[in-house]
Amino acid sequence: MHRIFTTAVSAVYPHYVAKAERKGHSQAEVDEVIEWLTGFDKPTLERHLADGTTFEQFFADATLNPNAALITGTICGVRVHEVEDPLMQKIRYLDLLVDEVARGKKMEKILRQA
Repeated sequence: MHRIFTTAVSAVYPHYVAKAERKGHSQAEVDEVIEWLTGFDKPTLERHLADGTTFEQFFADATLNPNAALITGTICGVRVHEVEDPLMQKIRYLDLLVDEVARGKKMEKILRQA
């Protein structure tokens, strides 16, 4: 088991927000992509952050967006669609979406909308 699985999402979340903000983007944009990927609304996301939910439990509770399979690209030199462990793949999806926010990609592209 990889240690990120037992890491609290709330321990990583500030880094996601800081990454976006350094590039002129907002916490709201980060929240939007998390909510899109997981199906959580804002209060549910905030509850998971407040409760110290681990990535393992966070994604176990999530209803992954059906368009998540359209997420392609690399994160840390690894192609997300080639990650074999399903939980690690979901975490990498999230990492890639946050990277796309930070790079200024248009939200409709990030959210894989037509």
